[in-house]
Amino acid sequence: MSYRAPVAEMLFTLRHVVGLEGIDAEDAEAILSEAGRIAGEVLAPLNRVGDRHGTPFAEGRVTTAPGFREAYATFTAGGWNGLSADPDHGGQGLPKALEAACTEMWNGANLGFSLCPLLTQGGIEALAAHGSEALKERYLAKLVSGEWPATMNLTEPQAGSDLALLRTRAEPAGDGTYRITGSKIYITYGEHDMADNIVHLVLARLKDAPAGTRGISLFLVPKVLPDGSLNDLRCSGIEHKLGINASPTCSMAFGDRGGATGWLIGQENKGLACMFTMMNAARLAVGVQGVGVAEAATQKALAYARERRQGKAIGAAEATSPIVAHPDVQRMLLTMKAYTAAARSICYLTAAALDAAHGPEGKAAHDRASLLTPVAKAFSTDLANEITSLGVQVHGGMGFVEETGAAQLMRDARILAIYEGTNGIQAIDLTGRKLALDGGTTARAQIAWMRRAGEGLLKNADPAFGRMGARLRAAIESLDRATTFQLAALTSNRPETALAGASPYLRLFGLALGGACLAKAALAASAAQKAGETDPAHAGRVALARFYAENLLPAASGLEETVLGGGAFTEDAELALAV
Repeated sequence: MSYRAPVAEMLFTLRHVVGLEGIDAEDAEAILSEAGRIAGEVLAPLNRVGDRHGTPFAEGRVTTAPGFREAYATFTAGGWNGLSADPDHGGQGLPKALEAACTEMWNGANLGFSLCPLLTQGGIEALAAHGSEALKERYLAKLVSGEWPATMNLTEPQAGSDLALLRTRAEPAGDGTYRITGSKIYITYGEHDMADNIVHLVLARLKDAPAGTRGISLFLVPKVLPDGSLNDLRCSGIEHKLGINASPTCSMAFGDRGGATGWLIGQENKGLACMFTMMNAARLAVGVQGVGVAEAATQKALAYARERRQGKAIGAAEATSPIVAHPDVQRMLLTMKAYTAAARSICYLTAAALDAAHGPEGKAAHDRASLLTPVAKAFSTDLANEITSLGVQVHGGMGFVEETGAAQLMRDARILAIYEGTNGIQAIDLTGRKLALDGGTTARAQIAWMRRAGEGLLKNADPAFGRMGARLRAAIESLDRATTFQLAALTSNRPETALAGASPYLRLFGLALGGACLAKAALAASAAQKAGETDPAHAGRVALARFYAENLLPAASGLEETVLGGGAFTEDAELALAV
């Protein structure tokens, strides 16, 4: 089956879990419905095409899959590239929460294609926040429209996550420009045929720059210079990968003929701060990618389970039953669906915090978005890997062959936990930096938000809720105790103890927050039923939240124990690894 954008669930999450502000509900529905049509009719049919075709590379040129160039033209002509961008630069100025829903659609329909506009969104944010007026005037409108897409050039062969090892050089040319020389790897859409120009954002080091990350600057280096001539840069090769085969992952060479021309973004030696504007936007977007791929895998697995007949279900009259009738298959499908709904809520909640940061909440909302971003990225993409794996399992042997498309989703999802900062780095960021925001006040405020959702369950006597309230309360208390432990370890100069539990802590945070989000959805659905709404999806939302609480939330206590007592492995890790 082809991907269908879950517009109703997106709208319900935005309205009742997140609280969509800044746009009329009818307008939001119209926007998401049209975006869903583009995703289903334009992008989804090209997903398998792109996977099989790949990105042939010859004589420095990359050829994208048949239909991609036309799809990109349709995408940009519809204004989808600049949904949240400033209207002064040609954007639509819509909330980031609404943009996140659209981003989910694009990536659920065709992850390989959607990486191109995803990187451009980050480029727009970095240039808008840190670029000179001259650079913004020349490039920003083109980026917003999508006429010129952007890339992010960080990684080098010797410098992956450790940017202190970066070697690419920049030298002032004396005319306000710089000459960039060096090489980069893993550059998504570094070269392609979907646009006539590509705007590269490149990290490089000036000659007398301080050592380490304090000496990195950010430069805008276009493929085509303002006078129409080609810049001194080229794609030197592409990677052959496990997944996202439709997306060219390029090696880039700068300065074969003396240096590529670039313009400084921000201040000299302050480039990392500028790049993190782009990276933080990209990290949330990658979390949303995880939601999109998880949704696609869930749809595909559920459709297959309703068609495939094997065995006789308990109490069935026919000799064979659809496998969806078997309890263990139901467990897998419900796990996929519940985790996807939880991850969606967390990502939309993070996007809404970014929106609120521009309003009266200001710093508090900004800090909340900073806290939630590593959770949104890592929790959602870890789940995408688990959900797509379950999708293959539901398909059985047919999932292991390429015919059904389940295997492609699993292959494509694998990169999500790696790029834009591995999920281990996200866990370190959460524990080492974000928990300490405002002395821990931000984290405590988010836990208080979860508790309020749990209290609503405990006050509701609806038997359909089962043990949701008690299970959510227990998970939140586990998170609270783990948070206290992590903060104490950091403040008592025991960073190795805190970091040893960082990944299970992030998982616990996401698990509890997802439960609180689904609780809010269940409460809203129950209230709608009592008010006389006959939408059958309301009962399903309650049932899904109950499954999450009673079958997935119990893992919280084990994660708490791991955070509190599992860090001793650092003392004898070398001994264990030597066995």
